[in-house]
Amino acid sequence: MEPGHIITAIVSFITISNILLAGVVVFIERRDIGSTWAWLMVLFFIPVVGFIFYVFFGRQLKKRNFYGLTLDERRYLQVAVDEQVMHIDYHGGLTAKYANLLKMNLRSSNALITSDNEVQIFADGREKFEALIEDIRGAKREINMQYYIFQPDNLGRRLLGELTLKAKAGVTVRVLYDEIGSRRTSRSFFKELIHHGGMVEVFFPSIFRLINLRINNRNHRKLCIIDGEIAYIGGFNVGDEYLGLDKKMGYWRDTHLKMKGGAVDQMQGRFFMDWNKAASRHAVHPDHLVPRHEKHTGGSVVQIISSGPNSQTEHLKNMYLKLIASAKKSIFIQTPYFIPDASFMDACKIALLSGVDVRIMIPNKPDHLFVYPATLSHAGELLPYGVKILQYEKGFLHAKTIVVDQEVASVGTMNIDTRSFRLNFEVNALICDPKLAGELHELFLEDSASCFELTLERYEARSGLLKFKEAVARLLSPIL
Repeated sequence: MEPGHIITAIVSFITISNILLAGVVVFIERRDIGSTWAWLMVLFFIPVVGFIFYVFFGRQLKKRNFYGLTLDERRYLQVAVDEQVMHIDYHGGLTAKYANLLKMNLRSSNALITSDNEVQIFADGREKFEALIEDIRGAKREINMQYYIFQPDNLGRRLLGELTLKAKAGVTVRVLYDEIGSRRTSRSFFKELIHHGGMVEVFFPSIFRLINLRINNRNHRKLCIIDGEIAYIGGFNVGDEYLGLDKKMGYWRDTHLKMKGGAVDQMQGRFFMDWNKAASRHAVHPDHLVPRHEKHTGGSVVQIISSGPNSQTEHLKNMYLKLIASAKKSIFIQTPYFIPDASFMDACKIALLSGVDVRIMIPNKPDHLFVYPATLSHAGELLPYGVKILQYEKGFLHAKTIVVDQEVASVGTMNIDTRSFRLNFEVNALICDPKLAGELHELFLEDSASCFELTLERYEARSGLLKFKEAVARLLSPIL
């Protein structure tokens, strides 16, 4: 075949492939309009590179029964959800006041309501990990641990040593970590734990640790459940930096919760669904889906809401939108990244125009090249509406919290950005308890002493270079 014919054949093949792929994007995957046009432009203007980029970053997960629950399991869970939806209006106090919020979480995310929880708040990494290690040492039957990042450093080795000791003692130990988040960690790091019977799995593993076809969909959840009685959820990963030992980042300000009560079973069920998705040998557990019937002595109402690229809707973002819409007095938000979509920005603007005291705390130091300018850009857009933007200076702010009217709050793993809204697997705890919401409100006020306020005048006086960075970052914000 002549060279000219070969080139023509290649061009024809690429063109046909792009048309077929465009058909998949438009008619089968049914993305939102903005994403559809963006991918069409990528495919047609940079055909070969665009196809490769799509393979790694564009493919959507299947949304129908992603976790492979049996028909009986789905029916069992639906019965529990329907029962709670039917009877929620008969409860008094905050449960009745926020009934619509709780119902939405039930229907969208199967987030069952538990009202017997005892909750402890941690705002310091050393305190959180000392408490976690103490509870691991007290484990009698089972430890289930899941982290986005599990570093092979001093803290990682210390935690691994404690888990290995429990495995030696006959306790069932399961560790699930994310491949991309824990890219410095190899399976060999856990060899002694595995040797003594511990089980270790990787979520969406890479091929030969070089190629990861699911690089865009990461499991960002952080959970640890001990003996089905104690559970931890929040923003801290496993690594020395989370103890404030990274000189560049400085003190690490995060928020984590320790719980006892019915919500523990909900976190256990979430862990096992992720575990069974990653593991070849599935785990079977009696509290896999629906909480136990016996009651704990705590009195906090808690829902565990999860969301991910397998979800039909953006459960956690919708929860935040509903919380913001319900606010009458105040909305206090802490987030390391503030790169929301238009719906979130509109919700904040409506609250501000309604006279609600909206305060958003963000870091004053970047940990990603484009994330910080994008955060400033979105924060700056709210300044004319009267928002109070506080930039944390003591170290790095990584907490992911929202507190509304000192009555209801959420703590978990979701950042306020498109990645957490749509692409990552996330999990948050919603707490209806004025005492705990008040504690988180006071923590926010304490942190405010380590912040400076970004006023409209200060923002408008920013440098031309920063304005340029913001403009570029704003364009990239859907994929940051």
